[in-house]
Formats: sequence, structure tokens, C-alpha cells
Amino acid sequence: MYIYRCGVITISDSGAAGERQDRSGEVIREILKNAGLSVAAYEIIPDEFEIIKDRLVYCADELKIELVLTTGGTGFSPRDVTPEATKAVIEREAPGVCEAIRQHSMSITNRAMLSRAVCGIRGASVILNLPGSPKAVAESLEYVLDSIIHGMDILTKNASDCARK
Repeated sequence: MYIYRCGVITISDSGAAGERQDRSGEVIREILKNAGLSVAAYEIIPDEFEIIKDRLVYCADELKIELVLTTGGTGFSPRDVTPEATKAVIEREAPGVCEAIRQHSMSITNRAMLSRAVCGIRGASVILNLPGSPKAVAESLEYVLDSIIHGMDILTKNASDCARK
């Protein structure tokens, strides 16, 4: 039985400095665990373009993690560079995922239109930017996770032996 390996990267200056608890990363890890997925990597890093790029590449290329989820850094702040760093490392975009998240989130709050999150593929890894708030992370990830797993089944050709809830 194949269980997908996931990485969770929280992107927050204050979190990386130890000034704020990472509640969004905790929410993601709990959702993944409940879905039967393995969290193989977790870290908190600052909103720095090169650091974000390096960690995404490391998770995809070195650790061979099938699903890399980021939280934070997708808004309008000048320090929010997660989408740009993600675009710099993905090989193919998967725009429908974030379009679906924004559409779903718009039914909850019109602030969802401010998300600049992206999703894409690097090698055999799916990289998805999620919002920074715990509530929005839960709403977003729970909405798309089953479809993401299906996409990973196709990407990794393990559809017949993947563990899914």
C-alpha cells in the first residue's frame, strides 16, 4: 500500500523568528494525518524568495515528497513572495486548483479574491500554496484534498495501490 509523503512549509517572518505559534501548519498536518497521508517534512521559514525556492526544490527533488504544501505569503504585502518563488520552481502550472479554492472561499468571504496562491508540478511533486490563516487553510485544503490525491495518483501512476480515505 502506497502512502503519499507530504511536506508542510510555513512561510512567516514572525513564525521563523519564534515570535508566533504556527497554527496554520498544525492544521495542515492534522488534516493530512486524518486523510492517511504521511508528513515527511515540516519547517517554518521567513518570507524570503531564495529561501522559499530552495526549500521547495529540496522537498521535491531531494526528499522526493509528492505533495508540498505552503501556508502564508500569498497576499498583498510586499514581503508576500510565495507565489513568485513557487512559479520559479514549478515546471507546469495547475491553475484549476487555486481557482477552485478561490471560488469556494468566495462563498465564505469576499477577501478570498485577494489570494495570489498558485499550484503546480515539479517532477513527481505537486506544490500548492495555501492561505496563512488556520481557518482559511482548513477550508481550502479540505475542499481540494481529494482531487489533489487523484491528481497525484495520475502523476505518480500509483492509482491502484494508493492509500486514500
